[in-house]
Amino acid sequence: MTDEDLAKMIIAHEGNVPYAYKDSLGYWTIGVGFLIDKEKGGQLFPEEIEFILLNRIEKIKTDLNKNLSWFKDLDVVRQSILIDMAFNLGVRGLLKFTNTLDLIKNKKYTEASKAMLESLWAKQVKGRAVKLSTMMKDGK
Repeated sequence: MTDEDLAKMIIAHEGNVPYAYKDSLGYWTIGVGFLIDKEKGGQLFPEEIEFILLNRIEKIKTDLNKNLSWFKDLDVVRQSILIDMAFNLGVRGLLKFTNTLDLIKNKKYTEASKAMLESLWAKQVKGRAVKLSTMMKDGK
């Protein structure tokens, strides 16, 4: 039996659920029966977390390129700021920052940094917003 065949068999037995759920014994589980419940000794391994994170970053980059035609023209620091914000807010949430995004598009970075700090998001994430706003203004 190949590893691919084995994977198909395990999926057939375990299912494949794209969100956290409680298994038949009440323990938190995700995906193909991956136990993540700390009480039962479950966890994601560091390399799994890194893989998921890098995969999500690539997905966000793709979505931002699709939704903001000018995203690719930004320097890497300002692209990173928008990716970080989209990671926190979701791309749809970030796209609601129409005034801030318009300022960024027009390279008005100081004004964009101020607009970032005047948002409800900034009140919620506090230090993260201050750091990203400073990066937006300074480009580093």
